[in-house]
Amino acid sequence: MTSRTKIKRHLRAKTKPELIETLKLALKNEKWNHIAKLLSYPTRKQSSINLSDIEKQTTPGDTVLIPGKILSKGEITKKVRICALGISETAKEKLKKTKSEYVSILEEINKNRKCEGIKIIK
Repeated sequence: MTSRTKIKRHLRAKTKPELIETLKLALKNEKWNHIAKLLSYPTRKQSSINLSDIEKQTTPGDTVLIPGKILSKGEITKKVRICALGISETAKEKLKKTKSEYVSILEEINKNRKCEGIKIIK
């Protein structure tokens, strides 16, 4: 596992204010340290997941965390809660059709301090 010091070093190179705040909050909470490691990677190494992939890997009612961006390819038929760094506008519209919820990772860290019930899709 990447050390907290190495994650903090990666944090200095980040320029997006929301990502910086998310990383700092994740580092403060020991349960979220493995997520901080995933988020500290360079942007080009962060995952971009399509809705079709989320559909295949989830069950209704799941909370899914994606350390990257959600793209709109495919359809989603289940009601799920998705936490990610970003989402395309078309994907957001498709989620509204199934009454699924999208929240940023920062909001999820604030709401779920113990990191319980979260499925990570990379």
